[in-house]
Amino acid sequence: MRVADLMVTDLTVVNEDVTIREAVIKLADAHVHAVPVVDRRGRLVGVLSSSDIVQTTAEHTNDGDSEELFADTIVRDIMTTPPKTIGPNEDVRTAARQMLHLDVHRLFVIEKTELLGVIAQSDIVRAVADGQI
Repeated sequence: MRVADLMVTDLTVVNEDVTIREAVIKLADAHVHAVPVVDRRGRLVGVLSSSDIVQTTAEHTNDGDSEELFADTIVRDIMTTPPKTIGPNEDVRTAARQMLHLDVHRLFVIEKTELLGVIAQSDIVRAVADGQI
């Protein structure tokens, strides 16, 4: 089975220049734990996860100034780079091994420079549970 067969293509993305506050709203609205970060040209440049936000908050807030942090910090400053990627024609087992080796929960699916989708550990587990793999 190929990555393209399991990947999710309906992605919520954030621009690298938006504030953490704007990104948190997008994460919450989409009910996801991470989003791809794109530049002004729409190219994938990073990933912003809830872990990035929690870590930044823990490192930079003192007694309630998280509101200021969220309003003044842009995604580019806290996102994880480079994003971990895989091609759409790769085998799902390759994706699973890569996630395990890199200790990540998701891989962004790209072809050349175009962001096509994302495949997550949960997509692979679901496929196994449903007998697709």
